[in-house]
Amino acid sequence: MAGPKLGKKVGSKLGKPPTKKKQKKEPLPPKPLEKEDLFSDDGGTDGDFEEDGGSGDEEQQEMNSDSDMSSDMDDPFAADILASGDADDGSDVHSDSDVDSDSDADDTDLVRKSKAIDDERKREEEDGDLELQLNIREEADEFRLPTTEELEEETNRPPDLSNLQRRIKEIVRVLSNFKILRQEDVTRKDYVDQLKRDLGSYYGYNDFLIESLVELFPPVELIELIEAFEKPRPISLRTNTLKTRRRDLAGVLLNRGVNLDPLSKWSKVGLVVYDSQVPVGATPEYMAGHYMLQSASSFLPVMALAPQENERIVDMAAAPGGKTTYVAALMKNSGIIYANEMKESRLKSLTANLHRMGVTNTIVCNYDGRELPKVLGQNTADRILLDAPCSGTGVISKDESVKTSKTAADIQNCSHLQKELILAAIDMVDANSKSGGYVVYSTCSIMVDENEAVIDYALKKRDVKLVPCGLDFGRPGFVRFRQHRFHTSLDKTRRFYPHVHNMDGFFVAKLKKMSNSKSAAKASAQSEEIQDADSIESSDQQNAEGDDEKHSEQEGIAKENGKLNEKAAADKKRKRDVQKHSDKKGVGTKNGRAENKPVAPKRREKKKPPPREEIAKAREEKRKALRDEKRKATMKKKSGNK
Repeated sequence: MAGPKLGKKVGSKLGKPPTKKKQKKEPLPPKPLEKEDLFSDDGGTDGDFEEDGGSGDEEQQEMNSDSDMSSDMDDPFAADILASGDADDGSDVHSDSDVDSDSDADDTDLVRKSKAIDDERKREEEDGDLELQLNIREEADEFRLPTTEELEEETNRPPDLSNLQRRIKEIVRVLSNFKILRQEDVTRKDYVDQLKRDLGSYYGYNDFLIESLVELFPPVELIELIEAFEKPRPISLRTNTLKTRRRDLAGVLLNRGVNLDPLSKWSKVGLVVYDSQVPVGATPEYMAGHYMLQSASSFLPVMALAPQENERIVDMAAAPGGKTTYVAALMKNSGIIYANEMKESRLKSLTANLHRMGVTNTIVCNYDGRELPKVLGQNTADRILLDAPCSGTGVISKDESVKTSKTAADIQNCSHLQKELILAAIDMVDANSKSGGYVVYSTCSIMVDENEAVIDYALKKRDVKLVPCGLDFGRPGFVRFRQHRFHTSLDKTRRFYPHVHNMDGFFVAKLKKMSNSKSAAKASAQSEEIQDADSIESSDQQNAEGDDEKHSEQEGIAKENGKLNEKAAADKKRKRDVQKHSDKKGVGTKNGRAENKPVAPKRREKKKPPPREEIAKAREEKRKALRDEKRKATMKKKSGNK
C-alpha cells in the first residue's frame, strides 16, 4: 500500500493531469526489451553502462511519479533491472536450470529418506522377532518347578496370585510341548500335580473336583473351561408361543429398552439379552406370560424329546416349570402332561409358572420319581422327560459353592439315584406307542459317572437302545473313558460345555424302548443289584468291548464261584445222605430196642428250624446263582446279536 501513496504525492507535485496516468501504462511492456539490449551489449564499456543505467534510473523515477498502479511486484522487477548490469545473457536460463535441479535433488532426497525409514522399520521388526524368540527360549530354560522348600515357604505366607497365574501358564505351555520344554529328571506327573495344586489355590476348587476336571480335559482346554466358569452365561428368554410370537415380543422389548438378538439358528423361540434398562423379570410381558426366563441349555432336552400333540407325557422332575411349559407349548395345550416334583417346597413356583404361561393340559403331582410306575402305571406313557437331580458341576458359574462342596461320595450318591430313576422312567414308557416310546435323560453335570455310566447301566438292564438326539451341535459322549468301556452307541449322546457352546455344561441322551419285557430281575432285588452295579457294570462293559484277557479272567472267576457253590451244595447233600443212611443202619442191625431209643431224638432235631446264619448264607448263595445266570444270559444275547 506504500507504493501507490508515494506515486500520488509525486504526481501532485509535478502538476500533471490524472488522465495521463492511464495513458503512460503503455510504454511498460517494451522495458524488458531495453533490459535485453543492455544484457546483449557484451562489448560496451563501463561508461556506456553507467549512462544507460542513469537514463534507466530517470525513466524509473518518472514512471513511479506518473503511475499510481505500481504494485509490490514492480519494485523487485526494477531492482533487477538496476542490479543486472554485470550479468550475462544466460543468467535466466541458469537460474531456471538451478531451480529444476534443486527440485530433482529434493525428490531424490525424499525417496532416499523414505527408503531408509522403511529399512529401519524392517530391521526393527526383525530384531523384535528375534528378541521374542530369544525371550521364549530363555523363559523355557529359566522355568523350573518349585522345590519342596519353596512350596513350604509359599504355604506359610499369603498366596501370590500373580506368581500362581504365571506358573499355571508356564506349566500349561510345557505340557503342550512336553518333549521339548520339559525339565530334566521331571516327569509329566510332577507337572500335573503342581498344576492341580495351583489351580485349586488360584480358583478355589477342592482336590477332588480339580482332579476330575484334569482327567476330563487336556491342559489348554481345562484352563478355558475354568475361565468360562468364572464368567456368567448370557441371559436368554424363551418365547411362549401359546400367547405371542418371537418377532412381536422382540419388538415390544426393544421399545422398552432391552437390547436383544435371536438366540441361535437351532432355536426358533429363543432370545438372548445383552443389556436392559428395565428388569427383564418384571416387565408387563413377563407377568402376562409372554416369555420365560430360561437358560439356553434347558431348551435342549425338550427339543430332543420332540413331543407330539395328543400324547401322554411325564416330566419326572418338573420344577420350576421351564421345560414343562415348553412341552405344553409344543403340544399346543393338547394331550396330558404329568408334572411331578418330589420336593413340596418347589411346587409353588411350578404351579405359578404354569398358570402364568397359560398351560391347561398339565397335572401337578408330588411323588418320589422311583414310585411313579406304581402310581401312574407301567407301560402307560408315550414319552418321558427325566432331567435328573445331579451334582451341578456344569453350572458352577451359577453356584460357586460346587467348587468346594462336592466329593466323590456325592457323585456316587447322585449316580445311584439316577440309575433308579432311569429304570423307573423306562418302565413307565409304552414300547407299543404309535408315536412315542422315548425317554430323554439329561443332567447339568459333566461327570462321566452321572452321564455315560448311567446310560450304559440302563442299556444293560432294560431292552432299550440309543437314538440320535436331533441336535446338530454338541460333542458326542464318551465311548471309553480311562478304565471304563461303554457301549459303542453312546456316541449318539451329546455333551455341551460353556467354553465351547457358551451355555451351561449339559448332557442329553435319548432312549427308545424296544419291548415292554424286563430283564430277568425281581423288583424286590433291584436295590441290592444297584448297590453292586459298579462291579457288575465293569465286568459287563469289559465283556461288551471284547477285552479278551479280562473277559477270560471274569469267566474263570465265575466258573470257580459256580464250582465252589456246587461243591458246597453237594457236600451238604452227602452229609444228609450219610445221616439218613446211618439212621437206617442203626434201626435195622443190632437188637435194638436200646438202639432205637437214641434214634428218635435225632429225627426230632431235624424238625427244628435252622439258625439265621444258615438262612442268610443260603440266600446269598441263591442271589449269586441268579447273578451268574443273568450274566450268562446277557453274554448269550450279546454273542447272538454279534
